[in-house]
Amino acid sequence: MKKNFDSVVIGSGVAGRGAASSLAAAGKKVAIVEEDLWGGTCPNRGCDPKKVLLSAVEARDAALQLQEKGLHTVPEVNWPDLMAFKETFTRPVPEQTKDSLQSSGVTTFFGNASFTPKQTLQVNEDELEAEQFIIATGARPSFLDIEGKEHFLTSNDFLTLPEMPKTITFVGGGYIAFEFAAIANAAGAEVHLIQHNDRPLKAFDKELVDLLMKQLEAKGVNFHLNIEITKITAAENGFVITDDSDFQLNSNLVFCTTGRIPNTEALHLENVGVEYDKKGILVNGYLQTSNAAIFALGDVLSKKQPKLTPVSSFEADYLVSHLTEKQSEPIAYPSIPTMVFSGPKLTQVGVTAETAADNPNDYELSTIDATKWFSYSRTNEPISTVKIITDKKTGLLVGAACLNNEADELINYFSRMIDQKMSAEELSKKVFAYPTIASDLSYFYS
Repeated sequence: MKKNFDSVVIGSGVAGRGAASSLAAAGKKVAIVEEDLWGGTCPNRGCDPKKVLLSAVEARDAALQLQEKGLHTVPEVNWPDLMAFKETFTRPVPEQTKDSLQSSGVTTFFGNASFTPKQTLQVNEDELEAEQFIIATGARPSFLDIEGKEHFLTSNDFLTLPEMPKTITFVGGGYIAFEFAAIANAAGAEVHLIQHNDRPLKAFDKELVDLLMKQLEAKGVNFHLNIEITKITAAENGFVITDDSDFQLNSNLVFCTTGRIPNTEALHLENVGVEYDKKGILVNGYLQTSNAAIFALGDVLSKKQPKLTPVSSFEADYLVSHLTEKQSEPIAYPSIPTMVFSGPKLTQVGVTAETAADNPNDYELSTIDATKWFSYSRTNEPISTVKIITDKKTGLLVGAACLNNEADELINYFSRMIDQKMSAEELSKKVFAYPTIASDLSYFYS
C-alpha cells in the first residue's frame, strides 16, 4: 500500500527520533521506521546502560581510594543486582520512545526499510513516498574475520550478561574495550585486553593512555599488546585464543571490541544513487547525500567528527533547521569532547598534544600534574594529569586533555571556553563556588 509523507526517517535512535519529532512539531507529515529496538543504541544497549554499570565502578573506586583514610571496607559489586538496576533504565525505553513519537504526531512503522528504484521506501507491505528521506540507521559492532569468529560476543552481549564470568577477554583496544575492562575488573573478573599493535586508544594522547593503562594494570587488568590473534577454539568452560606464534590464552568469554560499522547494506542505496564508503554514507555540508532528496546523519555517516550521541543530536537539530528553512548555512560543528569512561577517566577536546608538539611555533603545550591539588587529593586520587594547549598568537585555549576521576566535568568546561574564545583574563574575573572543579580552572589556564 502506498503512503505519502513530507519526510520519512529511517532509524529511531537519538538522531532519527530528534529529527522526526522536531519536523512533526514544525507541521510536517512525518513517518519513522525502526527494525530493532525503538530508541536505538544509546539508551538500549549503549552509553546509558554502560554508564549505569560504571556507577558501581566509580563507587568502588572511591571507596578503594579512601580505604584506611576514613573507610575500612570496600564494597563488592553484585553483578546480578547491578544488571537488574540497569534494566530499570533500559526496559521501558522502546515503548516510551514509540509512544513519544506517536504522541508528537509521527507515524511509526516497524520492519526493514529498503529503497526501491522508484525512489520510494519499502517497509513490509507498505511503500512510502516522501519529499525527503532521512537516514539515521546508526552502526553496529564489527567482527574480526578469523577462524572461530562465531565464538565472539559483542558489546550488546556484555550489557546483558546475567553473570560475570571468572575470566573475560576483550579483543581490540578502543574506548569500548577499556570501559568494559574497567567494569569487569571491578565486578571481580580476571580481565584481559588484546591489541594487535602497541597503540590502544590511538585517537587519544599516548602519554595519558600509557598512564591510564598503568592505573588499570595496578587494579589487575592484563594488557597483551602486539598480538594478532588468528583463532578462537571452543574448550571446556570457555575458549582458547591463539595467534600464529606462541600466544595462547584461556578465557570463559571472548568479546570483539574492534569498532563499529555503519548500517547501510539493507537499505539498497544503489537503487537511489546514494554514495557511501566503508565508513558510512557520504554527505555534503548540508547533510545531503548524492541524491538530493535523501539526507543522512548520526553514526551512519562517513565523517571526521566522532560518532557520539551528542554529535548525532547536534546534526538532527541542524538538519531540521535546514529543512524548515531556518538555516541556510552549512553545518558548523563546535568543539567536540571525546571521552573514555574508564578508571580514571580520559578525555580530550580541540587541538591535540601531538599536534601542538609537531607545531611548536603555533602552539604552547603545558602538562600539569594536579595529583596533589586539593580537588584530587581530598579523595586520594592516584593520578590527575591535565594537558593544556594554547594558541601562541592569541593566547587562547584551543585544546585540552585530562586524566582523572573528574575529567568528564573538566573537559566540558574546557570545551565551553574554547568555543567562547574565553581569554585567561576573562576567566580570572569569574567567581565559582569553592572548592569545586570549576574553581580550579584559572590554575590550569592563566
